[in-house]
Formats: sequence, structure tokens, C-alpha cells
Amino acid sequence: MHSIHLKNTDPYFCLAAEEYLMKNFEDDIFMLWQSENAVVVGKHQNAAAEINHRFIHENNIAVCRRISGGGTVFHDSGNINFTFIKNVKSQAEISFRVFTAPVVKALAKLGIEATTSGRNDLLIDGLKISGNAEHVYKNRVLHHGTLLFDSDLKNLGQAIKVVPGKYEGKAVQSNRSPVANISQFLKTPMTTGEFIQFLLNVQLENAENHSFELAETDLQNIENLATEKFRTWEWNFGYSPKYTFRNELEIDGKKLSVRLAIEKGIIEEAEVFGGNFCKNECLQVQIILTGERHSYDVLLSFKEINGIVSAFF
Repeated sequence: MHSIHLKNTDPYFCLAAEEYLMKNFEDDIFMLWQSENAVVVGKHQNAAAEINHRFIHENNIAVCRRISGGGTVFHDSGNINFTFIKNVKSQAEISFRVFTAPVVKALAKLGIEATTSGRNDLLIDGLKISGNAEHVYKNRVLHHGTLLFDSDLKNLGQAIKVVPGKYEGKAVQSNRSPVANISQFLKTPMTTGEFIQFLLNVQLENAENHSFELAETDLQNIENLATEKFRTWEWNFGYSPKYTFRNELEIDGKKLSVRLAIEKGIIEEAEVFGGNFCKNECLQVQIILTGERHSYDVLLSFKEINGIVSAFF
């Protein structure tokens, strides 16, 4: 098995690396990687419904979509991501526990008892420290998960803090869980870098595993895939299943009701009305919204609705 420590911290590049290695390599692979601040949604989720738009905008946090299902996770420099890519002969060989077991065993070496939950998470004392997901391509399975080691849990909570009930559709919704960092359970303190090296060393204890460096051609191919797919708005937001957004709120003492119909990330229909708002004002807002991306940054650019942009998210 190839053991890879991916040093690039661009979240789009890292997600592209997973797909590239799955589809273009034949060997089994274990990979560790970190990324800059990012919210990563599952393939079948509505990205708009999973994020705190204002917080994401103000803190320059990336929003990414991965190729596996499951719920939303938060990445930062204190989170370590692990990826297994393995050849399988049948669906019967695909099991979350097969891939989480090495992590559980590694943590046990540090005196930490981790357990699995019914939602494919890893827990310590009932607190989530790892979310996991899988994707199958031909005879290869990709299993990846987060490991909250020394993550900023306040940022995590704010980035994925949403008000339920605004978004209606068939997208997979996340189940929020109380979280914790692995570092707080260590008997002997470690840095994030030391923890990563520990995981790599544990993996290399198996004689069948060996360190592996990606060739420059592979790195360039991954970069191309990141640019063509993983960095695009069409993949990260436009891929979301169609949905309806509804909101009722009070702005400067005026009541406002909103209904938006969105498909492929584009606002196809907009209804804006309120007893205290001028009919012409509402009509103008509807005209502005129709045909635009349901994007906080895009709508913020229109001075006519800049003061009420929060009403549409």
C-alpha cells in the first residue's frame, strides 16, 4: 500500500487528489492531508443549506463539495484528514469499520479509547472527533474521514451554524453532533505535526506499506482536475438538488416574506412581498434576483438589496 503525506493545503486540490488517485492508480493507497479553512459538503447535499453564509463570507472560508456522500464537515489546520483507497472484489468487502479500525487502534496506542457511532462517526466519551464517508468507483472504494486534533471548534460551530426550515428539497441533510479535539484526551501533549508523523509511523509498521511521493505529472494532473471541477461554482453550488428557499423576517421594523425557487444554483423564480414594503420595491427586488446565482457574494454586489441580503439566506 502506498502511504502518502500530501503537503498541498488547498482544499480543492486535496479533494481532486482523492478522485485522481482513485481513478488513475491501481495500487491501494493511504493518505494523510490537511487543508486551509473550508466547509466540505457531501456529494448529494445542498451546499447553500449547510453553511452560515455571512460568517463564511467575512472569514474567507472555502466551500467545497466532495465525491462521497454523507454530511458536512469543517476543515482547518488543526484537523487531519485520512483517506484509504482500496481495490475490492465485491460489495461485501466494503465496510466502514474496516477503514476506521486502523484509526481506533492508532488512538489506542496513545491511551485513547475511540468508539464508532450509528452515523459512521468516531467518538471519544460520546463526543465526535471524526466524520467518515465513502465512494465506490468500479472495483475501488474510497473511504475518508476527518480527525479533529486541535481544530478551532468555535469557528467550526459558526461556519456550519444554520437556521432550520428555510430550505426545502430532496438534498441529504447533516446531523449536527457535539464535537471535541483529540488533543484534549492525550496523556502526553503532542503537536499536530507530531500526531501526523505518529499516524504515518503506525501505518508503516506494516511491512506491506511504504512511503510514496507523487510524480510532477500526477501533481499537474491533479491541479488540472481541481481547476476544471473542484474549484468551480457549478460543482460546489450548482450541483445541489433543486430546492425552495422560504424566509420571513423583520428588517428595520418592516415585515418581509421571501420565496425563491432554485435549480442548479440559479434563482428561477422569486417572490418578495411584505405589508410595509412598497410594491414597486418588491417588484424591483424580484427582477434583480431572477436569473442570478443564489450566492451571498453575488447578491451582496447589488446595492439595491445590499442592506437586506441576509433575507435571502
